[in-house]
Amino acid sequence: MSNLQWTEIIIFAVLFLVVTVLGFVAARWQAGSTLDHLDEWGLGGRKFGSWITWFLVGGDLYTAYTFVAVPALVFGAGALGFYALPYTVILYPIVFLPLLRMWSVSRVHGYVTPADYVRGRYGSRTLALLIAVTGIVATMPYIALQLVGLEAVLRTMGFNGSGFLGHLPLLIAFVVLAVYTYQSGLRAPALIAFVKDILIYIVILVAVFYLPSKLGGWETIFNTAQAKFDATKDNPNDGVLLSPANQLQYATLALGSALALFLYPHSLTGALASRGRNVIKRNMVALPAYSLLLGLLALLGFVAIQAASKPIVNQATGRPDTNTIVPVLFDQQFPAWFAGIAFAAIGIGALVPAAIMSIAAANLWTRNIYKEYIKKDADPKQEAKQAKLASLIVKFGAVLFILLVDPQFSIDLQLIGGVIILQTLPAVAISLYTRWFHRWALVAGWVAGMVWGFAMLYEIPNKAAGKAHFGGSALPLGQLSLFGWHPFAGSLTQIYVGFVALIGNLVVAVIATWILRAMKSPNGIDQTQNEDYHADEGDPRLKEVAVH
Repeated sequence: MSNLQWTEIIIFAVLFLVVTVLGFVAARWQAGSTLDHLDEWGLGGRKFGSWITWFLVGGDLYTAYTFVAVPALVFGAGALGFYALPYTVILYPIVFLPLLRMWSVSRVHGYVTPADYVRGRYGSRTLALLIAVTGIVATMPYIALQLVGLEAVLRTMGFNGSGFLGHLPLLIAFVVLAVYTYQSGLRAPALIAFVKDILIYIVILVAVFYLPSKLGGWETIFNTAQAKFDATKDNPNDGVLLSPANQLQYATLALGSALALFLYPHSLTGALASRGRNVIKRNMVALPAYSLLLGLLALLGFVAIQAASKPIVNQATGRPDTNTIVPVLFDQQFPAWFAGIAFAAIGIGALVPAAIMSIAAANLWTRNIYKEYIKKDADPKQEAKQAKLASLIVKFGAVLFILLVDPQFSIDLQLIGGVIILQTLPAVAISLYTRWFHRWALVAGWVAGMVWGFAMLYEIPNKAAGKAHFGGSALPLGQLSLFGWHPFAGSLTQIYVGFVALIGNLVVAVIATWILRAMKSPNGIDQTQNEDYHADEGDPRLKEVAVH
């Protein structure tokens, strides 16, 4: 750590101190009479307006890891990295109507988590438990990835040691995050998101106009990038354009990711915290502004090639950390004071989603495991206390994950997380429109999707990381096996594993439903009614937050 960038560190620390103060002040911002209630602590009182929701959901979906990993993927693989752009464009039309229905039924019945909704819709504790466990397992590596983004910035500023001191700034940041989230709940990331997103917009807009003008223009940048990809013979699928082999992967990865995003509990938490359907409608129209920013950000991967930026070597693993490529680019091309602002934007961008994700995971634990199986008579104050403690455990579990495990493994786990969260789509999203599926058929489909998805992921190597299994989420069609039959034998075209597993899930669920219905198997009691899915502000059926 002898090469510390003190100007960058000081600016980073000052801005971090500002958001820390905001995190503690948030406990009194738009607060009810007490935070000892899960609706208040975990959902901000369910009364966020359009602007707050826009910053909160934007800060939740467009994370620090996104802002370092997308351009890093473009830097390494080229056009494939742009899958994040169509994914976040088609996302909002897809979730627009289902999200409105989920908000309405959740407000009428006081649901806090997607597993709460599944429990009420199907009257099945088992299915709700599977949804809760899936959400928690898929969220944990997502939180760890926010630390990967924060560590990329810290390494660039000189904190690149492999021992305790090398990780000390990371530990301090997450202790502070844990304390103000424990105190303020969802209000803390909601308030901090204003600072984070304003900084991100300023930094990216400056970068995409200033850097190309400094480095010879976009034509030169694209030509240099293509020359670099042409020279890498070990990866025939990279380039500034997609190859025939990865076009299907690109399309299915974008669609699968779009279907999965609002199945993550933290994404739904931001929507349920809003005060009405009109707030969600406005946000589904306005949130694509972040997608425009993301497209501009992805181009920085090509800019880094033109600037001859090189990723920093992780001293703990001895391998280049490609996630440092954008921080290195900023460090090389901008004055230290502006690089410090950029690093603060990315660092704060790690804290906002990490806080929301830990709250969402804590809500799942409290409502669908603790109260359902451990303490059924828990009152609202006990629920809130349990959620606060669970959020602390989740955060420090993520920190330990980063300290003890190769960060590359966190990235691979996140790819797996996207595959497994997709398997909740029939029970959580499709059920908003139909209850035709039998509850036990949904369980069978979930099991089938999980087993097949993990079997396919196991067969995917990552030669660059020296891994024979679980090396990614793109499977060549030639390796796709149906009980030993290879319908696309010899094909090198790749496809997103999560998409294939979801199809298997749905097929099994449909067949099992036909069988169970033919057997006249009972399907549980639906506690929701059709009109519940259309309720809005002012509806007398809406449950108010009970704070005493």
